Amino acid sequence: MKAKFDDPTIRNLQTAAKTFDCMAEKEPGFGIRVHPSGTMTFFYLYKIDGQRRFMALGTYPTTTLKKARELYQAEAIKVKALRRGSADGSDPVLEKKRKQERRIAEAAEQSQALTVAGLVKEYVERHAMKFKRSWQEDERLLNKEIVSVWGKRKASDITKRDMTLLLESIVDRGTPAMSNQVLKVVRKMFNFAVERDILQHTPCTGVKALSPNIRRERTLNETEMKTLWGSMNNAAISDEIKRALKLVLLTAQRPGEVSGMHVKEIDGHWWTIPAERSKNGKEHRVYLTDTAIEIINAAIEDNKKGLINHNLRMKKEKKPEVPITDPYSGFIFPCPHKDKVQAIDSHALPVSVRRNLAWPLTDTKGKQLYKKDGKPTTENRLLVDQFTPHDLRRTAATFMASMGYMDEIIDAVLNHVKQGIIRTYNRHDYAKEKQQALESWERKLLSIVTEKTKKDNVTSINEGKRKAA
Repeated sequence: MKAKFDDPTIRNLQTAAKTFDCMAEKEPGFGIRVHPSGTMTFFYLYKIDGQRRFMALGTYPTTTLKKARELYQAEAIKVKALRRGSADGSDPVLEKKRKQERRIAEAAEQSQALTVAGLVKEYVERHAMKFKRSWQEDERLLNKEIVSVWGKRKASDITKRDMTLLLESIVDRGTPAMSNQVLKVVRKMFNFAVERDILQHTPCTGVKALSPNIRRERTLNETEMKTLWGSMNNAAISDEIKRALKLVLLTAQRPGEVSGMHVKEIDGHWWTIPAERSKNGKEHRVYLTDTAIEIINAAIEDNKKGLINHNLRMKKEKKPEVPITDPYSGFIFPCPHKDKVQAIDSHALPVSVRRNLAWPLTDTKGKQLYKKDGKPTTENRLLVDQFTPHDLRRTAATFMASMGYMDEIIDAVLNHVKQGIIRTYNRHDYAKEKQQALESWERKLLSIVTEKTKKDNVTSINEGKRKAA
């Protein structure tokens, strides 16, 4: 059928049991195809050397009649020129096909040339940073475990065998859990590459974890806690890390949340972890006991002294100084690089603990010592068995349970999400109960590590601010 093309005419075209075409009057080859589903597609129908060509111009009404007509007229000019033998002429369908083939070829060349380091960078910037709260952990892990090994290799050359050998090497060095984590993140990265048509396949297909995922159940007993509390003073651990580890044990909060603590988050004896810093994305209020306040105040005083000393050095070297506010208004555990306004890295705590659990021994000349089997000679400077900072959080929760506190209260302290119907109907914040639980835990902990009762002459942060003002 033919019709004068205008919007009312096109809108009133009735669907039929079969697909049909309606051609425009006085516009050769310009038409619209109507499907039984109601979808209508503009097209340009023409012949070149006796061969019929069909070119879709867009779906109505997403593509307007005006736009479709402009596309039709532009392509019709090319076809007429081609028929005349003009150099300006071309076959639109063939031209589109060739462009698509060139794009595919260029994409293939780019994927062939893309290094693993380049893929890691693209994954972090285009996926992890946008969709993962823990993107920095992905970036750190990929740079340490993947770029250091495969960085200069082409991403398209990585095979399933390469993947297996890498995971085996991580297991062989005694970190099977890390092997599983590497597989998880690398699999996600290569899936991203396939989804974006950067690579044609992923080398992770069919690769299984080489170690079972074992839930950590490590808790420290009373003897270990007392030993650790004292041994940290003789270990190769900065004052910031010591204080942060003690706060993890005192508050039962996550190491990463403790290390990122800022003065603005603290109001009296309450520390509010903002939603963007908490693991479950929910704001969380933590009661700070007197001992926790004492530790935080000591950190603040050291930070002030550190800034003063830093500025004295900068003044001598005629370099920009760091502004000092009174009262202090920064991170409780700031990055040691004064030009970086950020907290210490979230991995500072576990890295420090891991190093001190196996501190390398050297001779009088500072040369590394080795055992008969070729392994480095080390000593445990913390004097307790293997543990992680997160185990301190689990230890606090376990002791609170042993002291008679119910799971609901401990979950409130830990900022665990309520489960089931209780999540909808129980809106209680357990503030009073959290305070009681943490104060009881403080008394228990102090009796273990110091064999003394807690001090009562601790000044709160807000009181300290008022005095400073």
